[in-house]
Amino acid sequence: MPTPSLIPARRRLLAVAASTLAVAGWAPCAAMAQAWPSRPVTIVVPFPAGGGTDVAIRSIQPQLQKELGQPVIIDNRAGAGGTIGSAYVAKAAPDGYTAVLATTSTHAVSVSVYPNLPYAPERDFVYAGFVATSPYVLAVHPSLRARDVKGLVELLKKNPQHYSFASVGAGTVSHLLGEQFKTYAGVPLVHVPYRGAAPAYTDLMGGQVQLMFDNPAGLVPSIRAGRLIALATTAPNALLGEVPTFAQQGIPNFTQSLWYGLAFPKGTPAPVVQRMNQALNKVLADRAVSADFAAKGLNARPGIPAELQAAVKADIPYWSRIAKDVGAKID
Repeated sequence: MPTPSLIPARRRLLAVAASTLAVAGWAPCAAMAQAWPSRPVTIVVPFPAGGGTDVAIRSIQPQLQKELGQPVIIDNRAGAGGTIGSAYVAKAAPDGYTAVLATTSTHAVSVSVYPNLPYAPERDFVYAGFVATSPYVLAVHPSLRARDVKGLVELLKKNPQHYSFASVGAGTVSHLLGEQFKTYAGVPLVHVPYRGAAPAYTDLMGGQVQLMFDNPAGLVPSIRAGRLIALATTAPNALLGEVPTFAQQGIPNFTQSLWYGLAFPKGTPAPVVQRMNQALNKVLADRAVSADFAAKGLNARPGIPAELQAAVKADIPYWSRIAKDVGAKID
């Protein structure tokens, strides 16, 4: 079943559209939106440079700063599955000059796997809108010599104690999908969490770990170069059109996608949030941006702020069930 946040909800959108029109008609808000920004805006990426999250925002950074009329600074603050950077933004001044590139991992999955999470995604943020969505790819080291998922499972079962899977961090979607696959395969794979995608890719290509779930944006260059093998995707993707989905290989329940979106600290003025949403939508509507995203395995996702807010609300219980099923918990 697809991730709940990505299922259209017409009634919700109609209601949101009405509220958006009301905000747009408020003259003082419009004046405030025009005044912002008057200095550089920092977007915190809660993962290291080189991974899919970083690629997504850097792909639109030049166009976004042109639209806002101010520099957009990317600040990579990695650690703890993206929760360190997210917590930093939750506590930042709500003046519109610090935002976070929120993801499914940091603002939906984290609630269930981090008992002492230092922020509440629904309480401590206001959401400006989606940036992009992406499926996940199961990639393996070429030495495994598997060319489909069932072949991989057969191989793993022959030496069940010898294999491990990487993730971009404990408590991320990358982690939970690995645990879900471990349960499906029925083998005791060892989870090896990393501080982001780039170091995980290095060890995966070096054979220190044998398999990994992540999005195409970071994995495709290594797949194209033959340093990694893609066995399946969670949803069709034009960039990896030759790679069958899990469903096409007769394997259910691996249909999840990842979203990226911009969030500000709670208390950020509504006109600022709306102005950022307008800038985002204008950038994402550009055909050149859509083409660039597609070449990186990303899908541009324009929309309104309340859509992302609703996605967070829907995805928290969805991922909570999966985390409970696979026993994922970070002390």
